[in-house]
Amino acid sequence: MSEVNDRGTIKWTAMMLPEHIQLLNKMWKDKEKKAKPMLDEQELEEINMKLQLAIHHHLSVEIKYYSNYDYKMMKGKIKKIDLADKYIQLEDYTRIGLMDILDVDME
Repeated sequence: MSEVNDRGTIKWTAMMLPEHIQLLNKMWKDKEKKAKPMLDEQELEEINMKLQLAIHHHLSVEIKYYSNYDYKMMKGKIKKIDLADKYIQLEDYTRIGLMDILDVDME
């Protein structure tokens, strides 16, 4: 058998309305979105202990957090933990929401 070179939906875009193309592009972007994982109490407590240890001993940390449907990493030293507004601030004034933090590693 001979293999067919199929271009998928690309071959149909010439016959599609612009609205259909926009919907397909939106669908492909939505497929790439990642869901925010739910952390249990033990994981939250461990993150809290690491943050407290890092701020009291001026340690550098690598923080994995969830933002805009993706996982991101940030390195630095913690300047402030604001429990009232629920965020941490790094020395470069970057703010990360406490509920968005997925993991903390000491360096």
